[in-house]
Amino acid sequence: MKPIVAVSTPVGAGAISIVRLSGDGALDIALKVFSCKQKIQPRLVTLGTFSYNGIKERCLLVYFKAPHSYTGEDIVEFQCHGGELLTREVLKALVENGARLAENGEFTKRAFLNGKVSLDSAEGIIDVINAGTEAELKAGYNLMSGKLYSEVKALQESITDELASIDMTLDYPEHDDEGETLAHTKNVLVEVEKKLNELLSTASAGKLIKSGVNAIIVGKPNVGKSSLLNALLGEDRAIVTDIAGTTRDTITESISYKDIKINFIDTAGVHDSTNLVEQLGIDRTKKALESADIVLLMLDSSSKLSEEDRELLKLTENKKRIIILNKADKKKALEIKDKYILISAKNGENIERVKEEIYSTFASGTIDTSGLILTNVRHIEALESAHKICEETIDACEIHTPDIVSFMLKELWAELGKITGETETESIIDAIFSKFCLGK
Repeated sequence: MKPIVAVSTPVGAGAISIVRLSGDGALDIALKVFSCKQKIQPRLVTLGTFSYNGIKERCLLVYFKAPHSYTGEDIVEFQCHGGELLTREVLKALVENGARLAENGEFTKRAFLNGKVSLDSAEGIIDVINAGTEAELKAGYNLMSGKLYSEVKALQESITDELASIDMTLDYPEHDDEGETLAHTKNVLVEVEKKLNELLSTASAGKLIKSGVNAIIVGKPNVGKSSLLNALLGEDRAIVTDIAGTTRDTITESISYKDIKINFIDTAGVHDSTNLVEQLGIDRTKKALESADIVLLMLDSSSKLSEEDRELLKLTENKKRIIILNKADKKKALEIKDKYILISAKNGENIERVKEEIYSTFASGTIDTSGLILTNVRHIEALESAHKICEETIDACEIHTPDIVSFMLKELWAELGKITGETETESIIDAIFSKFCLGK
């Protein structure tokens, strides 16, 4: 394949910039602009001089000979001093000498096409790059290292064995017992179904790892919602004033807490208002409540319960919620029967307790990142579809002929193949690799 080239490190001033070149004749192109005293050998770093159109640079070159490389092709990497102009000149020189600019994720796509990685493992690479929490990083590594691939291939091998047995029955009916063969296939599929259930049981933890917890902060105007958001984030993200109705839209910011992500959503104060803009913000608050995982309902501890407070208590009574009494730095005037956390958003009192309460509600002791956890929607959907086909095939073993069961087994095998990329459509594969950055 024609050599492709891209900058594999962030462009800008820095210690090192890496320009990666992959494809047939990659080393020949590199040697047009690089000279050194020693012979270049695979997997050894070589010090030499880049020289092209009057631009010179002392840099390192690393050569990986196919198939022992990331892409499975010949790869050459230039490691030069970090600088935007210099990096651009190296890139330009390689393009002018026969390479073309790579597309997003094209190096990893070539690795997939050359059998160096499976599709699910490639998606694990994306997850590792984009990880924002320790749990995301561990889940991404497990996916990248092939844990899901191994599980799926084991299931496919079991299905392949049953297909072979059924084909033998169809080809030589006089030597094989149809009922016995289908009974064995049913038993194997029952075990496949158990494994699929086991994998899918990790999806809820995977959603928590990938998307985090959506915690919406609600309350009447001037109760301290924006002050709480700022205290939770440890920075001044939302505008805080004594004027009621300052927040007129939802503001979402995330933090990493222990091994999960918490998405805090600050909202407009809920109350009766004739101001059109403010009312739109209140409507958005009520809509955001519907999709929130947990509600942080704020009340003013220095004031008695108002009608607006009562409305919010009723509105959120059937949702997971933490009642927060703010303004602990003032004299307490509010008494409620519900469990609550008394805080001062102004001086930071009990802010960590709020975070811990959210964490313990969703994640305390429930996430085991040492094993495989499904975090990818595409994988979950494929396994759910495979599970449905598996159930139908188990039933088919009781009522249908071997040829129909064989057809259904092939359908099950193909559905599992979507995960590894063996049977996924080209458009989906292209979409996955387009999510990668340039140079990866």
